[in-house]
Amino acid sequence: MTVTDTPIDVTAPIEHTQLLIGGEFVDALDGKVFDTINPSTGEVITQVAEGSAADVDRAVAAAREAFENGPWARMKPNERAAAIWRLGDLLMADAAEMGRIETLDQGKPYAYAMGGDVPSAAGLFHYMSGFATKLEGSTIPISAPGNFHTYTRREALGVVGLIVPWNFPLTISAWKLAPALAAGNTVVLKPAEATPLSALRLGQLALEAGFPPGVFNVVNGYGSTVGQRLAEHPGVDKVSFTGSTATGRRILDAAKGNLKRVTLELGGKSANIIFPDADIEAAIAGSSAGIFYNAGQACAAASRLYVHDAVYDEVIAGMAEKAQQIKVGDGFDPTSEIGPVASKEHFERVSSYLEVGKGEGEVVTGGARIGERGYFIEPTIFAGAAADSRIIKEEIFGPVVVATRFTDTDEVLAQANDTRYGLASGVWTSNVATAHSVAARIQAGTVWVNSYGVFDPSMPFGGMKESGWGREMGHDVMHDYTDVKTVCVNIDG
Repeated sequence: MTVTDTPIDVTAPIEHTQLLIGGEFVDALDGKVFDTINPSTGEVITQVAEGSAADVDRAVAAAREAFENGPWARMKPNERAAAIWRLGDLLMADAAEMGRIETLDQGKPYAYAMGGDVPSAAGLFHYMSGFATKLEGSTIPISAPGNFHTYTRREALGVVGLIVPWNFPLTISAWKLAPALAAGNTVVLKPAEATPLSALRLGQLALEAGFPPGVFNVVNGYGSTVGQRLAEHPGVDKVSFTGSTATGRRILDAAKGNLKRVTLELGGKSANIIFPDADIEAAIAGSSAGIFYNAGQACAAASRLYVHDAVYDEVIAGMAEKAQQIKVGDGFDPTSEIGPVASKEHFERVSSYLEVGKGEGEVVTGGARIGERGYFIEPTIFAGAAADSRIIKEEIFGPVVVATRFTDTDEVLAQANDTRYGLASGVWTSNVATAHSVAARIQAGTVWVNSYGVFDPSMPFGGMKESGWGREMGHDVMHDYTDVKTVCVNIDG
């Protein structure tokens, strides 16, 4: 049986809709709730507890108690690793339900949620669990007078606040949770208000995996209240945030009170460059997936397309054909390839950019909503926009790509780097020298060559310039969730 053939009871009730604090699901202190909406229909799925600053305070207190007095930070490394690995196993065992929740709440096709997002998140827990046993220091031969044994220890930071977006709610939660927990930290997770359900389900699985109370807390709510309090809280030692660059600045400002560590994975306007010697069929397929996958709701989406003049017409015609063939629809329709954008608010934002684009460039294909129910947008290609146009400069975060011709490598690199963002990029060429030289000159944290959107737990991911600070995944991420302590021992007595 394939994932698309699996019977799905879309109407089954959602089990967990409260806050998870100190190992228990509890109501918000003031009793408030808010609706979470199915973006395919615009209808209410359920009501979820709406946390407040006071709820953040009690979650941070629970996390602090678990860190300082509970067993988590003092567990044997292999015991902590085993608990994190079990969470990955439980997530895979729960794939059908977790996939249903992601599709209901975020809108993405069920086959992708169950067959892609869930295994990706589980793989993060499995991979990162190993770092619990590999947090090593080093010995240092110092030259100071005397006889000293000097070494370093890599230690957990303490309580970590994790703020995740709505485009990949489960996957990005795993990106942050897995290394934070492997390092021995305790966490307070704030899911996006548009997509809180998978975080709560994951919290239940963590309890089943044997996580002690207070190690993993979830506080639903709005960024202006829960996110703000988490970022400014004096009892939080680090905040990791994924979202817009504008919100990232607010996180930084809020975090300055106790100078907490901050990791930011922010916006992008990624350049995707197709040279004339590329495998054009592969470039068309990969570039289409790079912008239209997940309805273009990805910070690393290939939203600026630069195509050499010699192959421009062929590439644009091929991408337009693919865009027109994409089945956009309800995520529970097994024929759907992309779903809606995740909320009414975001639908209106992307729609406003479609109107801007019609005044700044030519509509090759798309440019409109689909249907009157739900938040569906046609895969859209613009062409001919000026280099300083809004649709080239600003992050749209939807299924919208802007195509530009080029004839010279220096010219296209100047255009590709003419952005305040620097998250990701793509290069399509059969010339090895071109691939490596262009990759070296692009100002972006990830460069995909003859591919786009390849992710793996072992690959660090993050941005340059205004696309953020720090990295997710890979061994580099452990530096962002640990601190280094130097110990200098006088061994002469």
